[in-house]
Amino acid sequence: MKNNKGFTLIELIMVTIILGILAAVAIPRYTTTITTAEAAAEDAVISSIKAGLDNYAKEQLMAGGRATWPDNPFDALAKKPEGYTTSRSNDDVDTDGEWIFNEFNQIVHQRNDNSRFYWQYDKGTQDGDGAAVGSLGERQQMN
Repeated sequence: MKNNKGFTLIELIMVTIILGILAAVAIPRYTTTITTAEAAAEDAVISSIKAGLDNYAKEQLMAGGRATWPDNPFDALAKKPEGYTTSRSNDDVDTDGEWIFNEFNQIVHQRNDNSRFYWQYDKGTQDGDGAAVGSLGERQQMN
Protein backbone atom coordinates (compact mmCIF):
# COMPACT_ATOMS: atom_id res chain seq x y z
CA MET A 1 0.00 0.00 0.00
CA LYS A 2 1.43 3.34 -1.15
CA ASN A 3 1.07 6.41 1.14
CA ASN A 4 0.68 9.60 -1.02
CA LYS A 5 0.63 12.35 1.57
CA GLY A 6 1.98 15.82 0.66
CA PHE A 7 1.99 18.10 -2.36
CA THR A 8 3.22 17.41 -5.85
CA LEU A 9 5.78 19.63 -7.52
CA ILE A 10 3.12 21.00 -9.89
CA GLU A 11 0.91 22.04 -6.96
CA LEU A 12 3.80 23.83 -5.28
CA ILE A 13 4.71 25.65 -8.50
CA MET A 14 1.09 26.75 -9.01
CA VAL A 15 0.87 28.15 -5.46
CA THR A 16 4.17 30.01 -5.99
CA ILE A 17 2.86 31.50 -9.26
CA ILE A 18 -0.39 32.62 -7.60
CA LEU A 19 1.51 34.24 -4.72
CA GLY A 20 3.78 36.01 -7.23
CA ILE A 21 0.78 37.41 -9.10
CA LEU A 22 -0.82 38.60 -5.86
CA ALA A 23 2.42 40.29 -4.80
CA ALA A 24 2.79 41.96 -8.20
CA VAL A 25 -0.65 43.51 -7.78
CA ALA A 26 -0.46 44.34 -4.07
CA ILE A 27 2.97 46.01 -3.85
CA PRO A 28 2.23 48.90 -6.28
CA ARG A 29 -1.10 49.51 -4.56
CA TYR A 30 0.62 49.57 -1.18
CA THR A 31 3.24 52.04 -2.45
CA THR A 32 0.55 54.30 -3.91
CA THR A 33 -1.37 54.18 -0.64
CA ILE A 34 1.73 55.23 1.33
CA THR A 35 2.44 58.11 -1.06
CA THR A 36 -1.17 59.29 -0.84
CA ALA A 37 -1.13 59.08 2.96
CA GLU A 38 2.11 61.08 3.20
CA ALA A 39 0.71 63.76 0.88
CA ALA A 40 -2.44 63.95 3.00
CA ALA A 41 -0.35 64.31 6.18
CA GLU A 42 1.66 67.10 4.50
CA ASP A 43 -1.57 68.81 3.48
CA ALA A 44 -2.76 68.67 7.09
CA VAL A 45 0.45 70.30 8.36
CA ILE A 46 0.35 73.00 5.67
CA SER A 47 -3.33 73.67 6.45
CA SER A 48 -2.51 74.12 10.12
CA ILE A 49 0.35 76.47 9.18
CA LYS A 50 -2.04 78.52 7.01
CA ALA A 51 -4.58 78.68 9.83
CA GLY A 52 -1.84 79.64 12.29
CA LEU A 53 -0.60 82.38 9.95
CA ASP A 54 -4.13 83.76 9.64
CA ASN A 55 -4.52 83.82 13.42
CA TYR A 56 -1.07 85.36 13.84
CA ALA A 57 -1.94 88.10 11.33
CA LYS A 58 -5.20 88.87 13.14
CA GLU A 59 -3.40 89.07 16.49
CA GLN A 60 -0.79 91.41 15.00
CA LEU A 61 -3.53 93.55 13.50
CA MET A 62 -5.26 93.87 16.87
CA ALA A 63 -2.00 94.53 18.74
CA GLY A 64 -0.24 96.87 16.34
CA GLY A 65 -2.71 97.92 13.67
CA ARG A 66 -1.01 95.92 10.91
CA ALA A 67 -1.58 92.32 9.84
CA THR A 68 1.84 90.71 9.48
CA TRP A 69 3.27 87.20 9.23
CA PRO A 70 6.29 86.00 11.23
CA ASP A 71 9.78 85.47 9.78
CA ASN A 72 9.43 81.72 10.41
CA PRO A 73 5.97 80.30 9.58
CA PHE A 74 6.32 77.64 12.29
CA ASP A 75 6.36 80.46 14.88
CA ALA A 76 2.66 80.96 14.14
CA LEU A 77 1.85 77.48 15.46
CA ALA A 78 1.04 76.73 19.07
CA LYS A 79 2.19 73.13 18.53
CA LYS A 80 4.92 72.34 16.02
CA PRO A 81 4.48 69.27 13.77
CA GLU A 82 6.19 66.00 14.65
CA GLY A 83 9.70 66.05 13.20
CA TYR A 84 10.11 69.85 13.18
CA THR A 85 13.73 71.02 13.45
CA THR A 86 14.63 74.67 14.00
CA SER A 87 17.47 74.61 11.45
CA ARG A 88 17.66 77.42 8.87
CA SER A 89 20.69 76.04 7.03
CA ASN A 90 20.84 75.05 3.41
CA ASP A 91 21.57 71.47 4.47
CA ASP A 92 17.85 70.85 4.16
CA VAL A 93 16.21 67.83 5.68
CA ASP A 94 18.12 64.61 6.15
CA THR A 95 15.78 62.50 8.28
CA ASP A 96 12.53 60.81 7.31
CA GLY A 97 9.54 62.80 8.52
CA GLU A 98 11.62 65.92 9.25
CA TRP A 99 10.23 69.44 8.72
CA ILE A 100 12.41 72.56 8.51
CA PHE A 101 12.23 76.17 7.44
CA ASN A 102 15.46 76.86 5.54
CA GLU A 103 17.39 79.98 4.61
CA PHE A 104 15.76 80.03 1.16
CA ASN A 105 12.39 80.73 2.83
CA GLN A 106 11.12 77.25 2.09
CA ILE A 107 9.14 74.92 4.30
CA VAL A 108 10.74 71.55 3.55
CA HIS A 109 9.57 68.03 4.39
CA GLN A 110 11.29 64.70 3.77
CA ARG A 111 9.04 61.70 3.22
CA ASN A 112 9.86 58.15 4.25
CA ASP A 113 11.02 57.30 0.73
CA ASN A 114 13.64 60.11 1.03
CA SER A 115 11.80 62.34 -1.46
CA ARG A 116 11.72 65.99 -0.42
CA PHE A 117 8.97 68.52 -0.98
CA TYR A 118 8.88 72.24 -0.27
CA TRP A 119 6.51 75.19 -0.10
CA GLN A 120 7.85 78.67 -0.81
CA TYR A 121 7.08 81.10 2.01
CA ASP A 122 6.93 84.87 1.71
CA LYS A 123 6.12 86.79 4.88
CA GLY A 124 5.09 89.84 2.84
CA THR A 125 6.06 93.46 3.19
CA GLN A 126 6.01 94.83 6.70
CA ASP A 127 6.76 98.51 6.18
CA GLY A 128 5.13 101.51 4.59
CA ASP A 129 1.71 102.08 3.15
CA GLY A 130 1.93 99.02 0.90
CA ALA A 131 2.32 96.58 3.79
CA ALA A 132 0.67 93.23 3.13
CA VAL A 133 0.69 89.73 4.50
CA GLY A 134 2.65 87.18 2.55
CA SER A 135 1.96 84.03 0.64
CA LEU A 136 2.53 80.30 0.92
CA GLY A 137 3.22 78.52 -2.35
CA GLU A 138 2.09 75.14 -3.60
CA ARG A 139 3.88 71.85 -2.96
CA GLN A 140 6.89 71.33 -5.19
CA GLN A 141 9.30 68.41 -5.32
CA MET A 142 12.99 69.10 -4.77
CA ASN A 143 15.48 67.76 -7.26
